[in-house]
Amino acid sequence: MIREMGGISVNDRAVGVLENYDIEVLRTWKGRGAILCESDKGLLILKEYTGPKSKIIFQDALLKQIKEQGFPLAESILKTKENDLIVYDQDRVPYILKTYFEGRECNARDIKECRQAVKTLAQLHKASHMDAELFPGIGQKAEAGMDKEYEKHNRELRKVRKFLKDKSQKTNFEIFLLKHYDYFFDLALRVTEESQAYTRRRRAAMGEEAKGTEESCIICHGDYQHHNILVTKENRDGREGMAVVNFEKCIRDNPVRDLYLFMRKLLEKGNWSIEMGNLLLETYHQERELAQEDYGQLYYRFVYPEKFWKIVNFYYNSGKSWIPGRNLEKMEKLLSQEEDKNKFLENYKSTYGCFSFSSY
Repeated sequence: MIREMGGISVNDRAVGVLENYDIEVLRTWKGRGAILCESDKGLLILKEYTGPKSKIIFQDALLKQIKEQGFPLAESILKTKENDLIVYDQDRVPYILKTYFEGRECNARDIKECRQAVKTLAQLHKASHMDAELFPGIGQKAEAGMDKEYEKHNRELRKVRKFLKDKSQKTNFEIFLLKHYDYFFDLALRVTEESQAYTRRRRAAMGEEAKGTEESCIICHGDYQHHNILVTKENRDGREGMAVVNFEKCIRDNPVRDLYLFMRKLLEKGNWSIEMGNLLLETYHQERELAQEDYGQLYYRFVYPEKFWKIVNFYYNSGKSWIPGRNLEKMEKLLSQEEDKNKFLENYKSTYGCFSFSSY
């Protein structure tokens, strides 16, 4: 039953799908790309769902798993009266309904809070260890991998490079982008090649130990950034804790994937602070030990020019007839941070191990 008690007017068709759930909705209001609702079962959030049905089933299994393993502050997906995870409105638009938390986003400029977020991530990874025997299929083949990911990026960079060179009339941004393109493109190719060689050497050195990784795996959040980390007081003793939401991009991969994404965004904001990087790595390692292979993969992820790829990808896919000035600003900032980034990488190599990539 839906019983409105004030609040902002929302999309009636979307709110109407709540009738499919065994809940009493007290009021609803718009959130960021979603509808929040106060109910007799607490705070809930209704969102459109764009993924396949198999993914939401897996996501539901993961969320149940991590709670069983002692990680309580994560969202849950509610099932309808018909025991379905997905519900459709009259236009067949799919929605999912999840629990939500009262709180605020993690402050990306507060180092103490960011260290707590990294500790929370390590705890999440310990709880998201899924046995292939209990979850058939996940142990057969990883859904993602750094090398495959970067090979795909490189193909895209090659295509855009050709497009720019063949274009007769270029904007100021395109001229500027092309001027610096070869530096970042060559870097991307070398990182991919050398990271693949590093992976082969590590696997050969591990030998029989590598076979055990097929029997179980850790599932990454897939989008671990400050927007999806909520500071809340919903833990048992009433003190502030951190809740993790929006697991729609969860994926089987090395946990370094999540750690890298969170750290890269912070390091870019902090001009690649060596002190910040070391503090975050130390915090994660204290909660969940990182192996030498993890440090190696994290290193190559840092070296790869992902920010450049993001700028190029946004430019190419967003309609090249109009190029926001923000693109040029992002390129200029990227170039201005290269010296600081290179100093960070040199320190990383000397602190955490010797890797084959020696020049960038």
